[in-house]
Amino acid sequence: MNSRKEKSNKEKEEQKFWIIVIASVILIILIAGLIMFFMNNKEDEDEKTLAYTDLIKELSYGNIEKIEMTVGSTTVKVKQKDVDEEKTTIVPNTESFIELIQNKVAEGNEIELIQKPKSVLAQIPSFIITFLPTLIMLALFIMIFKMQGLGEKGKVYDDTQRKTKVKFDDVAGLDEEKEELVEIVDFLKRPEKFVKMGAKIPKGVLLYGKPGTGKTLIAKAIAGEADVPFISMSGSEFIEMFAGLGASRVRKLFEKARKLSPCIVFIDEIDAIGSRRTSNSGAETENNQTLNQLLVEMDGFSSEETIIVLAATNRPEMLDKALLRPGRFDRQITIPTPDLKGRLEILKIHCKDKRISEDVNLEGIAEDTAGFTGAELANILNEAAIIATKRKHEDIENEDIEEAVKKVTVGLEKRARVISDKDKKLTAYHEAGHAVVSRYLPTQNDVKEVSIIPRGVAGGYTMYKSDEDKYYVSKTEMEEKLIALLGGRAAEKLVLDDISTGASNDIEVATEIARDMVTKYGMSETLGPIDFRGKEEKYEIQLFGENIGDKIGQEVKTLIDTAYNKAQKLLEEHRDKLDNIAETLLQREKINEEDFKKFFE
Repeated sequence: MNSRKEKSNKEKEEQKFWIIVIASVILIILIAGLIMFFMNNKEDEDEKTLAYTDLIKELSYGNIEKIEMTVGSTTVKVKQKDVDEEKTTIVPNTESFIELIQNKVAEGNEIELIQKPKSVLAQIPSFIITFLPTLIMLALFIMIFKMQGLGEKGKVYDDTQRKTKVKFDDVAGLDEEKEELVEIVDFLKRPEKFVKMGAKIPKGVLLYGKPGTGKTLIAKAIAGEADVPFISMSGSEFIEMFAGLGASRVRKLFEKARKLSPCIVFIDEIDAIGSRRTSNSGAETENNQTLNQLLVEMDGFSSEETIIVLAATNRPEMLDKALLRPGRFDRQITIPTPDLKGRLEILKIHCKDKRISEDVNLEGIAEDTAGFTGAELANILNEAAIIATKRKHEDIENEDIEEAVKKVTVGLEKRARVISDKDKKLTAYHEAGHAVVSRYLPTQNDVKEVSIIPRGVAGGYTMYKSDEDKYYVSKTEMEEKLIALLGGRAAEKLVLDDISTGASNDIEVATEIARDMVTKYGMSETLGPIDFRGKEEKYEIQLFGENIGDKIGQEVKTLIDTAYNKAQKLLEEHRDKLDNIAETLLQREKINEEDFKKFFE
C-alpha cells in the first residue's frame, strides 16, 4: 500500500514539475511583455517627443547640444541649446543618422554624441522571443519522451520494493475461487513438475465480478502466496492522446515482466484497453493498437518464461473475443458477492484492527447484509467506528453498526428538517402501507424497522430483514414484490383520497421489475418465454413484428395494475393495523422489529 502511494505521489510530482515548467515559460512571456509595455509608456509619459524632421532642422541650425543613443534602439534622446528638458526622437535609420552627426561635427558644430550599450533588461524580451519556440519544442519533446516511458512505471512489489504481504488468509468469502487459484501458485513455485507432465502454464486468468468483491485483493494474494514479484498496472494507464504510446507501454510492461520472471502481471480494469475492436478512427484506433499489442505479447511467451497475466473487470461482456480465447486468458473466474459464511469471515477480518464491544452480534450483521460486497462491509465497519467516536463510546457497539448500515444503504438521518403535520401524516401512512402489505405476503422479508425520520432523499423508510442469500427469484416473489412496492401509494389513496410524489421511486422500481419479467425473464403468459432484449434491444424487438412494443407495454401495465389492486385489497382488509401503525409512527417516529410484530399478535 505504501509503495503504491509513493509511486502515485512520484507521478503527481512529475506532472506538477511539467505544469510548473510550462506555466513559468508563459509567465516569463507575460512579464517581458509587461516590462516592455511599461517602459514604452514611461517614456511616453515622462518625456516629450521631437519629430525626426524637426531634429534635422535643429541640427542644420546648430541648436543641438547633445544626442544620447542606445545600441540596437531607434529611440534617441536629444538636448537642445537653451532648453532644460530632453526630448526623444524615433530615428528611421541609425547608421545614416550617426553619419549625419559626424558630418555636422566635422563642419564645426559642437555636438556631444553618447552611445550606450544595450541594457541586460532590454535584452531579455528579445532573447525570450528568439529562443521561445526552441524552448517550447524542447519541453514538448521531453514530455513525450517521459510519457513514452510510462509503461515502465508499473507498480512492482518485489524483494526490493516491499513484496505484497497479502496472503490467502487475508481473503475471506472466496473459498472455491482460492482453491481454483492454488494451482497458479503451485505452478509459479514449482513449474518443473508440471512441465515434466507436459502441462502448459495458463497464460492468463480473468477475474470478473461486481466492484468491491475483491478481484485486486485475490490477485495480490496469489503473488503473496507464490512469493514472486507482482507488477500492477491499471488499464487506463495505457491510454493516451498520442498515437502509439499505449502499444509502447504494453511492450515496456512485458519487457519488465520478462526480466523479473517468474512473476505476475496484473492489469486492473482491463476493459479500458480490451474492449471490442472497431474500424473507427481517432481514439478508437489507438485503443485497437494497444489491444493488438497486448494480444501479441501474450502470444509471445515461451515455455521458459513463467509469467502469468491476471486481469480484472466488472464488464466482461465488453471484452474482445480474441482476448478470451484459450492461449490468452485461459481461465475466467467469477468473483461473486460473498454468501452468509463469507460475509461473517470478512467482518471478522475487518474487526481485527477495531475496538469491538462484546455485545456486537456479527452473525446478525452478516444476516442483515445479504448482497453486500467485501468493500461495502469494510465501509460499514469504518462508518461504525466513526459513529462510535462521535457518540463517545469506548468500543464499537451493535447500535453503531446498525446505524452505519442505515447510513450507507438509506442515507444520513435528518432530524433537524422541519416537516408539516400534513406531510408527516402522509409519510406515516405511506410507510405503514409498505409494512402492512409486506406482512401479509409470504415471500417477502420480515420488516426490521419503519421510520418517518427523513434519511438521504427519502422522507421515510421501511427496512426489511435480508437473512438469506437468493440466487434465483421466482415469479411469485417478483409479483409480491410489486405489491409491496405499491403498498405505499395504495395507502395514500385509501386513507387520504389523494396521491403524492413520495411514491416516485417505488413506481420506478416496480416498473423496472415488471418490464424485466416480460422482456427479460419470459414470465408473460401471453407473450411466452422470450427474451425481447437480447444484446441489441432495439433490433431484437423488431424481429417480433411492428406491434410487439404495444403488447409488451400492455403486459407491463397489467402486472402493475394487478399488483396495485391487490395492495389496496390487503389494506382494506387490515385497515385497523394500518391506522394503528401510522398513529404510532406519528407519535414515536420509529417502530422496531419487536414492536411491529406486536401489532399482529
